[in-house]
Amino acid sequence: MIKKQMKFQNPEPRSFFLTENLLAYMYEHSSKPDDIQQSLIAETQKLGGISRMQVGHDQAMFLYMLVSTNRPALAVEIGTFTGYSSLSIARGLPANGKLLCCDVSDNWTSIAQEYWGHAEVDSLIELVIAPALETLSSLSRETEIDFAFIDADKGNYINYYEALLPRMSKHGLIVVDNVLWSGRVLDSDQTDDDTIAIRNFNRHIADDTRVTSVMLSIGDGLTVIQLAK
Repeated sequence: MIKKQMKFQNPEPRSFFLTENLLAYMYEHSSKPDDIQQSLIAETQKLGGISRMQVGHDQAMFLYMLVSTNRPALAVEIGTFTGYSSLSIARGLPANGKLLCCDVSDNWTSIAQEYWGHAEVDSLIELVIAPALETLSSLSRETEIDFAFIDADKGNYINYYEALLPRMSKHGLIVVDNVLWSGRVLDSDQTDDDTIAIRNFNRHIADDTRVTSVMLSIGDGLTVIQLAK
Protein backbone atom coordinates (compact mmCIF):
# COMPACT_ATOMS: atom_id res chain seq x y z
CA MET A 1 0.00 0.00 0.00
CA ILE A 2 1.31 3.45 -0.90
CA LYS A 3 1.19 5.90 1.97
CA LYS A 4 0.53 9.57 1.26
CA GLN A 5 3.88 11.34 1.16
CA MET A 6 5.05 14.57 2.70
CA LYS A 7 5.54 17.63 0.48
CA PHE A 8 7.94 16.80 -2.35
CA GLN A 9 11.54 17.64 -1.51
CA ASN A 10 13.86 18.45 -4.39
CA PRO A 11 16.38 15.62 -4.86
CA GLU A 12 20.14 15.97 -4.97
CA PRO A 13 21.01 17.96 -8.10
CA ARG A 14 21.94 15.90 -11.16
CA SER A 15 22.36 18.97 -13.34
CA PHE A 16 25.87 19.82 -12.17
CA PHE A 17 25.88 23.12 -14.05
CA LEU A 18 22.82 24.55 -12.25
CA THR A 19 22.82 26.22 -8.85
CA GLU A 20 20.69 24.52 -6.20
CA ASN A 21 18.42 27.57 -6.05
CA LEU A 22 17.83 27.60 -9.80
CA LEU A 23 17.20 23.87 -9.85
CA ALA A 24 14.75 24.24 -6.96
CA TYR A 25 12.96 26.99 -8.90
CA MET A 26 12.67 24.70 -11.93
CA TYR A 27 11.19 21.89 -9.82
CA GLU A 28 8.82 24.33 -8.13
CA HIS A 29 7.44 25.33 -11.50
CA SER A 30 7.08 21.80 -12.91
CA SER A 31 4.62 18.99 -12.24
CA LYS A 32 5.38 17.18 -8.99
CA PRO A 33 5.71 13.42 -8.40
CA ASP A 34 2.55 11.73 -7.24
CA ASP A 35 2.36 9.49 -4.16
CA ILE A 36 3.50 6.37 -6.05
CA GLN A 37 6.49 8.16 -7.56
CA GLN A 38 7.48 9.70 -4.25
CA SER A 39 7.29 6.30 -2.55
CA LEU A 40 9.50 4.80 -5.27
CA ILE A 41 12.02 7.62 -4.86
CA ALA A 42 12.11 6.99 -1.09
CA GLU A 43 12.40 3.22 -1.56
CA THR A 44 15.31 3.66 -3.96
CA GLN A 45 17.11 6.08 -1.66
CA LYS A 46 17.29 3.30 0.93
CA LEU A 47 19.78 1.54 -1.37
CA GLY A 48 22.41 4.16 -0.55
CA GLY A 49 24.78 5.77 -3.02
CA ILE A 50 23.71 3.54 -5.88
CA SER A 51 20.32 5.27 -5.76
CA ARG A 52 21.88 7.94 -8.03
CA MET A 53 21.29 5.50 -10.87
CA GLN A 54 17.62 6.49 -10.69
CA VAL A 55 16.63 9.12 -13.24
CA GLY A 56 15.62 12.51 -11.93
CA HIS A 57 11.98 13.52 -11.89
CA ASP A 58 12.62 16.11 -14.60
CA GLN A 59 13.96 13.35 -16.85
CA ALA A 60 11.04 11.10 -15.97
CA MET A 61 8.52 13.80 -16.86
CA PHE A 62 10.32 14.46 -20.15
CA LEU A 63 10.16 10.74 -21.01
CA TYR A 64 6.46 10.62 -20.14
CA MET A 65 5.71 13.62 -22.35
CA LEU A 66 7.73 12.25 -25.28
CA VAL A 67 5.99 8.88 -25.08
CA SER A 68 2.57 10.48 -24.69
CA THR A 69 3.22 12.40 -27.90
CA ASN A 70 4.96 9.60 -29.81
CA ARG A 71 2.33 7.01 -28.74
CA PRO A 72 4.51 3.96 -29.41
CA ALA A 73 3.08 0.53 -30.04
CA LEU A 74 6.38 -0.89 -28.76
CA ALA A 75 8.84 0.86 -26.46
CA VAL A 76 12.12 -0.59 -25.20
CA GLU A 77 14.08 0.33 -22.12
CA ILE A 78 17.68 -0.80 -21.67
CA GLY A 79 18.55 -0.49 -18.00
CA THR A 80 15.54 -0.52 -15.68
CA PHE A 81 17.04 -0.35 -12.15
CA THR A 82 14.16 0.26 -9.69
CA GLY A 83 11.71 1.33 -12.34
CA TYR A 84 11.24 5.10 -12.18
CA SER A 85 11.86 5.68 -15.88
CA SER A 86 9.88 2.62 -16.96
CA LEU A 87 6.95 3.71 -14.80
CA SER A 88 6.97 7.05 -16.60
CA ILE A 89 7.26 5.48 -20.04
CA ALA A 90 4.47 2.99 -19.35
CA ARG A 91 2.14 5.71 -18.13
CA GLY A 92 2.58 7.49 -21.44
CA LEU A 93 1.78 4.46 -23.59
CA PRO A 94 -1.46 4.20 -25.56
CA ALA A 95 -3.91 1.48 -24.56
CA ASN A 96 -2.41 -0.98 -27.06
CA GLY A 97 1.21 -0.09 -26.27
CA LYS A 98 3.83 -2.35 -24.73
CA LEU A 99 7.13 -1.70 -22.97
CA LEU A 100 9.98 -4.22 -23.10
CA CYS A 101 12.36 -3.73 -20.18
CA CYS A 102 15.87 -5.18 -20.40
CA ASP A 103 17.94 -5.59 -17.24
CA VAL A 104 20.24 -8.11 -15.56
CA SER A 105 19.26 -7.58 -11.90
CA ASP A 106 16.46 -9.49 -10.21
CA ASN A 107 16.97 -7.52 -6.99
CA TRP A 108 16.58 -4.00 -8.34
CA THR A 109 13.83 -4.88 -10.80
CA SER A 110 11.82 -6.56 -8.05
CA ILE A 111 11.30 -3.06 -6.66
CA ALA A 112 10.29 -1.89 -10.13
CA GLN A 113 7.72 -4.67 -10.48
CA GLU A 114 6.16 -3.78 -7.13
CA TYR A 115 5.63 -0.16 -8.17
CA TRP A 116 4.44 -1.05 -11.66
CA GLY A 117 1.73 -2.95 -9.84
CA HIS A 118 0.88 -0.02 -7.59
CA ALA A 119 0.58 2.20 -10.67
CA GLU A 120 -1.47 -0.47 -12.52
CA VAL A 121 0.85 -0.45 -15.53
CA ASP A 122 2.34 -3.91 -14.97
CA SER A 123 0.14 -5.43 -17.70
CA LEU A 124 1.83 -3.13 -20.23
CA ILE A 125 5.38 -4.18 -19.32
CA GLU A 126 7.44 -7.24 -20.18
CA LEU A 127 10.62 -7.57 -18.12
CA VAL A 128 13.41 -9.77 -19.46
CA ILE A 129 16.33 -10.53 -17.13
CA ALA A 130 19.20 -11.12 -19.54
CA PRO A 131 21.88 -9.12 -21.34
CA ALA A 132 20.02 -6.55 -23.43
CA LEU A 133 21.93 -7.35 -26.62
CA GLU A 134 20.73 -10.95 -26.37
CA THR A 135 17.15 -9.82 -25.78
CA LEU A 136 17.22 -7.47 -28.76
CA SER A 137 18.76 -10.08 -31.05
CA SER A 138 16.00 -12.53 -30.12
CA LEU A 139 13.26 -10.24 -31.47
CA SER A 140 11.78 -11.19 -34.81
CA ARG A 141 13.06 -9.36 -37.88
CA GLU A 142 9.62 -7.80 -38.36
CA THR A 143 9.61 -6.18 -34.92
CA GLU A 144 9.51 -2.38 -35.11
CA ILE A 145 10.39 -0.20 -32.13
CA ASP A 146 8.80 3.24 -31.80
CA PHE A 147 10.60 4.47 -28.68
CA ALA A 148 13.76 3.41 -26.86
CA PHE A 149 15.51 4.60 -23.72
CA ILE A 150 19.14 3.68 -23.03
CA ASP A 151 20.41 4.02 -19.45
CA ALA A 152 22.71 1.09 -18.76
CA ASP A 153 26.41 0.14 -18.82
CA LYS A 154 28.23 2.88 -20.69
CA GLY A 155 30.70 0.59 -22.46
CA ASN A 156 27.85 -0.89 -24.49
CA TYR A 157 26.11 2.36 -25.44
CA ILE A 158 27.24 2.19 -29.07
CA ASN A 159 26.34 -1.52 -29.24
CA TYR A 160 22.85 -0.87 -27.85
CA TYR A 161 22.34 1.99 -30.27
CA GLU A 162 23.45 -0.07 -33.27
CA ALA A 163 21.21 -2.96 -32.20
CA LEU A 164 18.20 -0.65 -31.90
CA LEU A 165 18.65 1.58 -34.94
CA PRO A 166 17.76 -0.97 -37.69
CA ARG A 167 14.57 -1.81 -35.78
CA MET A 168 13.34 1.76 -35.26
CA SER A 169 10.16 2.79 -37.04
CA LYS A 170 10.17 5.86 -39.29
CA HIS A 171 8.76 8.01 -36.48
CA GLY A 172 10.79 6.31 -33.75
CA LEU A 173 12.87 8.06 -31.09
CA ILE A 174 15.90 6.89 -29.14
CA VAL A 175 16.68 8.72 -25.88
CA VAL A 176 20.04 8.21 -24.17
CA ASP A 177 20.91 9.21 -20.60
CA ASN A 178 24.14 10.46 -18.96
CA VAL A 179 25.65 11.95 -22.10
CA LEU A 180 27.20 14.84 -20.14
CA TRP A 181 28.49 12.56 -17.37
CA SER A 182 28.59 15.36 -14.78
CA GLY A 183 30.79 17.39 -17.10
CA ARG A 184 33.57 14.82 -17.18
CA VAL A 185 33.19 14.51 -20.95
CA LEU A 186 35.01 17.87 -21.16
CA ASP A 187 37.75 17.08 -18.64
CA SER A 188 40.82 15.73 -20.45
CA ASP A 189 42.15 14.40 -17.14
CA GLN A 190 39.23 11.96 -16.93
CA THR A 191 40.36 8.80 -18.71
CA ASP A 192 38.28 6.09 -17.01
CA ASP A 193 36.50 3.56 -19.19
CA ASP A 194 33.00 4.97 -18.68
CA THR A 195 33.98 8.55 -19.53
CA ILE A 196 35.83 7.42 -22.65
CA ALA A 197 32.85 5.28 -23.66
CA ILE A 198 30.43 8.20 -23.36
CA ARG A 199 32.75 10.50 -25.33
CA ASN A 200 32.99 7.85 -28.04
CA PHE A 201 29.23 7.41 -28.08
CA ASN A 202 28.60 11.15 -28.33
CA ARG A 203 31.00 11.43 -31.27
CA HIS A 204 29.47 8.34 -32.90
CA ILE A 205 26.02 9.96 -32.86
CA ALA A 206 27.26 13.36 -33.99
CA ASP A 207 28.99 11.75 -37.00
CA ASP A 208 26.13 9.41 -37.93
CA THR A 209 24.44 10.70 -41.09
CA ARG A 210 21.65 8.12 -40.70
CA VAL A 211 20.08 10.16 -37.91
CA THR A 212 19.34 13.62 -36.61
CA SER A 213 19.98 14.27 -32.93
CA VAL A 214 19.94 16.89 -30.22
CA MET A 215 21.80 16.82 -26.90
CA LEU A 216 19.80 18.38 -24.06
CA SER A 217 20.95 19.61 -20.67
CA ILE A 218 18.24 17.78 -18.73
CA GLY A 219 19.49 15.95 -15.66
CA ASP A 220 22.90 14.49 -16.48
CA GLY A 221 22.34 15.10 -20.18
CA LEU A 222 19.91 13.42 -22.59
CA THR A 223 20.40 12.90 -26.32
CA VAL A 224 17.28 12.47 -28.45
CA ILE A 225 17.79 10.68 -31.77
CA GLN A 226 15.56 10.00 -34.78
CA LEU A 227 16.08 8.62 -38.24
CA ALA A 228 17.12 11.25 -40.76
CA LYS A 229 14.27 12.27 -43.06
